[in-house]
Amino acid sequence: MIIGVPKEIKTNESRIAVTPAGVLEFVKHGHKVYTQKGGGLGSGYTDQMYAQAGAVVLDTIQDVYHEAEMIVKVKEPIEAEYDLIQEHHLLFTYFHFASHRPLTEAMIASKATCLAYETVMTPDHKLPLLIPMSEVAGRMAVQQGAKYLEHPQKGKGVLLGGVPGVSPGQVMILGGGIVGVQAAKMAAGLGAHVTIYDINLDRLRYLEDVMPANVTTRFSNEYNIREAITKADLIVGAVLIPGAKAPNLITREMLSHMEPGTVVVDVAVDQGGCIETCKPTTHEDPVFIVDDVVHYCVANMPGAVPRTSTIALTNATLPYAIELANHGWKTAIQRRTELRPGLNIVAGEIVYQNVADAFDMPYSNLSTLL
Repeated sequence: MIIGVPKEIKTNESRIAVTPAGVLEFVKHGHKVYTQKGGGLGSGYTDQMYAQAGAVVLDTIQDVYHEAEMIVKVKEPIEAEYDLIQEHHLLFTYFHFASHRPLTEAMIASKATCLAYETVMTPDHKLPLLIPMSEVAGRMAVQQGAKYLEHPQKGKGVLLGGVPGVSPGQVMILGGGIVGVQAAKMAAGLGAHVTIYDINLDRLRYLEDVMPANVTTRFSNEYNIREAITKADLIVGAVLIPGAKAPNLITREMLSHMEPGTVVVDVAVDQGGCIETCKPTTHEDPVFIVDDVVHYCVANMPGAVPRTSTIALTNATLPYAIELANHGWKTAIQRRTELRPGLNIVAGEIVYQNVADAFDMPYSNLSTLL
């Protein structure tokens, strides 16, 4: 198969979908790989490194799309790429369709096959291609939140770990999944008092057992959230419903009950956000203030640490990408059943229920299309 690895063109996105090591693995399996000139520089990989691994380096993104059968990316295609996507393409990337109707409509119109990293799911309901970036984003959420709590950044002026004689900061984490756990580890390591909120009691019992002493758990409901936000210094939104829009757990009205300078970091923003006032921002302009509450809502947080993120992502995606290249997607989803729920759009039809529900669009059963 011919693999295309274009340069990411989303604002301040410096990751690349495949490392030179990944290119070498494709080549060893008999595939041809085209990369775009300069695509890996943000992650520390030169064109020469890709060429030495066996890739053909092309000048433009148009060239890469024209040559490739399977496009492997990091982030969803943006408007400038829509016309480059053709019916014969298999796109393997993060899509987050449920939060972006124009993207969904464009991919339907293209009739390409869209296989989303974020909905690839193992039989035990793990999301192996979302986990590595969730780990990065969870840790970064506290790193960024701590920075924006500083007074020059319009925060409360609270040091999360406190000092002797001064209480540590209060960190509230909505969701006890991968993002929430990684955020809790970081915040706890800084010395903050951390509370994780979730609706899964079994998960809360597990977290209560394994987390450090300065991390506590609490059942997530509106009453408990309303009570906690009045004392929180940093709130991390870490709620995920695979392939669906995140629920709003904190409303606009609730902001009036928070102390001025409270910081919210909504990691779920690329799925619509779990804080009503959040809207996607960029690394270039990452924050905005509503009712004296600082909002950090960068939709591609791991893009700020592209070297770490690129390696972590390739480690997870490469075995699946090679499976798709070796056998084609129709056979690959039978051999690796976790790939099947990754299919979101096929031949102009939505085949993932949560995406269809998000926009009240028709849903087609994949088995019927096959």
